[in-house]
Amino acid sequence: MKTNSQYLTDVLITAVAPAIWGSTYFVTTSFLPHGYLLTSAMLRALPAGLLLLLIVRKLPTGVWWGRAFMLGALNFSFFWAMLFVSAYRLPGGVAATVGAVQPLIVIALSRLFLGKPIRFLAVIAGLIGMSGVALLVLTPNAALDPVGIAAGLAGAVSMAFGTVLTRHWQPPVSSLTFTSWQLTAGGILLVPVAFLLEPALPAPTPANMLGIAYLGLIGAAFTYLLWFRGLSRIEPSAAASLGFLSPVVATLLGWLALGQSLSPAQIAGFAMVLASVWLSQRTMMPVRPTRPAASPEPASHPA
Repeated sequence: MKTNSQYLTDVLITAVAPAIWGSTYFVTTSFLPHGYLLTSAMLRALPAGLLLLLIVRKLPTGVWWGRAFMLGALNFSFFWAMLFVSAYRLPGGVAATVGAVQPLIVIALSRLFLGKPIRFLAVIAGLIGMSGVALLVLTPNAALDPVGIAAGLAGAVSMAFGTVLTRHWQPPVSSLTFTSWQLTAGGILLVPVAFLLEPALPAPTPANMLGIAYLGLIGAAFTYLLWFRGLSRIEPSAAASLGFLSPVVATLLGWLALGQSLSPAQIAGFAMVLASVWLSQRTMMPVRPTRPAASPEPASHPA
């Protein structure tokens, strides 16, 4: 059985992924051309997936072709498309708060597909995390758009299904190979969408190329390798709760790199998010079975 230290190591390694994803907004707005979000998503997924395929030199077989494309759509294509629709139609804080419902959806899907019990403390941790994200990123004049909210919820459901099904199917290959399959499939599915819905990408500048390289190599290939590795080792609901770290990192980058201020409510949001992540991991911590007490030896009787 896995020890607590091994579990915590797996959690910390997995947490690196959503922490790095928190830099995506800063890199996208600072280094990539504006108005090409779907094209940027395709360039983030497809080259990274093809590069990993060149390294592993192994294609899916049999049922894994369909599963690779389904997971590629859930974890990348559809999820990123809905994320961008939500980001365009909602203020960033509202979009982030809507997306923060994902851990609660994962808890329900884990019960449905994996037979995992719904832990009361895990639900409480999810609600605390959502509240913390709201304090962190919402503004008093945030507008609500029904289409944007629907897109944000659809994206959260998509990523939640991808998270649970990744654990449910457990591919007979390494995490590196599985990551290459999904990134490539997700990138291929994004090609026609970007081509039809966005204008042709202008000639990239050195800054554009640097941003695309970062998002592909670090923000996709490296982080999703850690993410899928984590999903094979820790509970999906525990992994999903780590997603709360993304808005934390995004807010910190806005404060450090863009000179944005932090309000007392945001500081309280930081504390609530960290408390939520801690509580969720504490709930999933493996419990070592207690050793039964040794039965007393029978008393000897004189002959």
